[in-house]
Amino acid sequence: MDRPADSRLAPLAGLAADELLVSEIFASLQGESTYAGARCAMVRLTGCNLRCRWCDTAYAFAGGEVMRVAAVVERVAALAVPLVEVTGGEPLAQPAALALLRALCDAGHTVLLETSGSLPIGAVDPRVIKIVDFKAPSSGETEANDWGNVAALAAHDQVKLVLADRRDFDWAARLIAEERLAERCVVLLSPVWGELEPRTLAEWLLAERLPARLGVQLHKLLWGPSRRGV
Repeated sequence: MDRPADSRLAPLAGLAADELLVSEIFASLQGESTYAGARCAMVRLTGCNLRCRWCDTAYAFAGGEVMRVAAVVERVAALAVPLVEVTGGEPLAQPAALALLRALCDAGHTVLLETSGSLPIGAVDPRVIKIVDFKAPSSGETEANDWGNVAALAAHDQVKLVLADRRDFDWAARLIAEERLAERCVVLLSPVWGELEPRTLAEWLLAERLPARLGVQLHKLLWGPSRRGV
């Protein structure tokens, strides 16, 4: 493929149509979404078109191993875990991610896609459960949200809104109401680690009676905020 126009995606330049730049593949417990606590194979792809202020996976902006789609599916199969999440970075920044998602579904996996919502999700295999992480104001990347993705949400998908403060919460409340998100799919509100106490977010959620769930990063509670491969 040609060199990406966005310099943030420069590490992806030169990949063939069936190649992926993979940051890591490992088995763990799913840390977020309604699947939290379930055994899950994690496929983290390199590269992201965003630079969220509180990003906790900046190591995936560059580096990694070039792998063909079939090799990724084979490595996931060796982990013997039915549930698989493809994440990043921003996985949809790599064109071959669509083929990977389809191949994982064909292999019989339940497949989750963690995506920022800044790139179109309409071409994702409909069997995939999309977890769309629209960016709140504190991220510094709200302008990148592709609101056309709301119409592409299926009932089995999930919207995750990561919030750092009350301004973010009020933004989320307006978004949920204006886009009728809770009528489309499950909505999860998650606090930025170290910036917003989960209890505070829970109290706001209860007081405002939002049709959303509280989500916490289970993997960080178990293993801490900086450990990779969990």
